[in-house]
Amino acid sequence: MSAESGISTFRDAGGLWDQYRVEDVATPEGWERNPEMVLEFYAERRRQLLSVKPNESHFGLARLEKYFDVRIITQNIDNLHEKAGSSHVLHLHGELTKVRSTYDPDYIVELPTEAPYIQLGDKCPRGGQLRPFIVWFGEAVPAIEEAAAISAEADIYAVIGTSLNVYPAAGLLNYVPRGAPIFLIDPKEVTTYLSDRITFIRQPASTGVAELEKLLLAKN
Repeated sequence: MSAESGISTFRDAGGLWDQYRVEDVATPEGWERNPEMVLEFYAERRRQLLSVKPNESHFGLARLEKYFDVRIITQNIDNLHEKAGSSHVLHLHGELTKVRSTYDPDYIVELPTEAPYIQLGDKCPRGGQLRPFIVWFGEAVPAIEEAAAISAEADIYAVIGTSLNVYPAAGLLNYVPRGAPIFLIDPKEVTTYLSDRITFIRQPASTGVAELEKLLLAKN
């Protein structure tokens, strides 16, 4: 969803993995080898985030809160859903605007806008180095159980702008109740064994969410 706002993606051609090795900036091992590189990588992401705005897909989901109890489960680490006005956003893979302690995983703080970067030597009160509040490859996804519970209660389910290749997030479809309609918005062809249950909207997120709005409000 955030690609249309100018946020660099990870998996598409020209994305972040063309510039950085995942092993270097998004794994615990990369952090151990070169924490300075990792801190600069995420500082660069925060600088980019400060310069972009939500796009129409973010605003479209926020508008749907007028008619539905909308719960957003996102793999994105930006805060564009919140900026667009969505009230209930669960970040599976962490949040770019926050940091946590390497010593105490429960110590999580929001970075101030005027000082959105951390350096080696920035520590929590218990002496642990601060690191990005990001779930790296090889780490557990703490929010996955909450995401599964939300998915299991869905009356309508929409999947937007994902390849369904990243687990455990891709497995959330397995929790959607059998009678709940599923919509999948992506301009590319997405293959899934649940295809017979899915209404595919082959469009980018901004126009696809607008189409989803029309479909849902026509039935509401």
